[in-house]
Amino acid sequence: MTATFDAFLACCTSQGTGPQTAVATVIRRLAAAAVQLRHTIGQEPLAAGFRAKHGSHGEGDDQKGLDVHADRIFLEACRNAPVAVYASEEQKDALLLDGHAPVAVAIDPVDGSSNIDTNIPIGTIFSVLPSTGAPGQNPAASFFQPGRNQLAAGFFIYGPQLAMVLTLGAGTHIFVHSAQHRTFVEAYDRPAIPAQIREFAINVSNYRHWDEGVRLYVDDCLKGSEGPRERDFNMRWNASLVAECYRILMRGGIYLYPGDNRKGYRNGRLRLVYEASPIAFLIEQAGGVATNVVNRILDLTPDSLHQRVPLVFGAADEVARVARYQIEPAMIAERAPLFGRRGLLRA
Repeated sequence: MTATFDAFLACCTSQGTGPQTAVATVIRRLAAAAVQLRHTIGQEPLAAGFRAKHGSHGEGDDQKGLDVHADRIFLEACRNAPVAVYASEEQKDALLLDGHAPVAVAIDPVDGSSNIDTNIPIGTIFSVLPSTGAPGQNPAASFFQPGRNQLAAGFFIYGPQLAMVLTLGAGTHIFVHSAQHRTFVEAYDRPAIPAQIREFAINVSNYRHWDEGVRLYVDDCLKGSEGPRERDFNMRWNASLVAECYRILMRGGIYLYPGDNRKGYRNGRLRLVYEASPIAFLIEQAGGVATNVVNRILDLTPDSLHQRVPLVFGAADEVARVARYQIEPAMIAERAPLFGRRGLLRA
């Protein structure tokens, strides 16, 4: 029989400490909640109330009914686990659950909710951090630590299969829910992101708003085999972070959601605490790299619960290339006329 998720967690925590045992319990509760949410999404046509706009959360983004419903499910899961503090995209402030518990959970209950009506995969992203709370302290303080301190991170993706991508800091693992076994089973053990890419994901409709470095990088990819990259690329974009990440883990590539010159976009749009940091942890544990275009995501320390950040992740060398384009594109050798396809040294 294929290894089950429960067996994996039992193995990981057999010699574990208190926090490790707590992390395992939390992830089991989140997995059960994801199965419950998948049932809501997939059992029949989604109720009109789940598809409709419900309002706006504290940061001004639109909420749909499914966002609010999912937040309730995952909050309840954390209330029944050793979680000190819960933070969610759908909640303005962090919620204190149990001040004596060892871990804090940050979550995006429904990533890609703009796709609810289009049947494109959506997901749930989560981060588990050590609780740093003290009596009288702001409950959100546990989330103001760099992403490299995460104890675990992962996401659930509600697509053709219900899958869970998870890291406990020793590689990235992918599980798929089995109706036969009524649990998650391991599908891919420690996937490794290929070094060379053939795909990049970016919303090219925002081309005119990007910084020069990002435009030049995309320009060179679009020139294909006749340009400085000397190979052809495919472009992807479906506005679902979990779907983009899953594809990159499966077959490589790079994802770019840079800041740009539109109002409210200069510092990016994705949330550092419960989107960029957990995705970065997963990607690094699969041999990739994640940055804010220039700096490593896991080295950034949030100064607010809903802080936004640009995000680039994928194959390590390719992410480094994007940073070079941003810092000083003229220093990239193959872009210089001397080394171009029709330069002095090449026919």
